[in-house]
Amino acid sequence: MSLDHLLRRLRFRAWHRGTKEADLIIGGFYDRYAEGWSQAEALWFERFLDEDDVDIMAWALGTLPVPEQWLGPIMDDFRRLDFIPIPR
Repeated sequence: MSLDHLLRRLRFRAWHRGTKEADLIIGGFYDRYAEGWSQAEALWFERFLDEDDVDIMAWALGTLPVPEQWLGPIMDDFRRLDFIPIPR
């Protein structure tokens, strides 16, 4: 599968999580960072999307420790939460 096709598929999965909160956190992260991802980074994110939303959101907010397998530069970007729009 081409990287472009994989990224399109990941965008859909990132924005269709089942709750508005998860969509905003995971989809917003995808929109902010995915453009520069390599094939390996996109595959990391694909595996990451298999995790439960409640765990993903807890890792982002720091209410649960991030498991060793997810630690690294992409998780560092994710935990910044600088991609979530805050309405005024």
